[in-house]
Amino acid sequence: MTKTAFSYWNRRIAPVFDIALRLRVIEIESGRITRESEETLTEDLMIQKVRHLAESGIGALVCGAISTQFSELIVACGIRVIPFVAGNLEDVIEAWCNGSLDSGNFDMPGCTERHRIGQGAASNQIKRGSTM
Repeated sequence: MTKTAFSYWNRRIAPVFDIALRLRVIEIESGRITRESEETLTEDLMIQKVRHLAESGIGALVCGAISTQFSELIVACGIRVIPFVAGNLEDVIEAWCNGSLDSGNFDMPGCTERHRIGQGAASNQIKRGSTM
């Protein structure tokens, strides 16, 4: 089972994760959403937000822009970060579930080469078109 968090604001992916307050968390099993929940990030400090994600069992975070320091802390906890995503929350979740999030339709404006920080060292940046 995979647990993925999507930071959002006003029913869209939040433009900047560092100040985001809301998460939609989904659990996927065999390609289908088995559970959804809404969470509020009430923590003020970066390390507290990262701890919240880790303790919630999040395996991946889909977000807009994110600071390098924040993403490195999240990755250090074993959580995959999928940054520079933009669009309607429901559309992004659907694309995540069907494997088409990397189609280019959800790139943040101005981010034509989205860097992905994966499970492992924060220096593991992968450009679109490469295998993950």
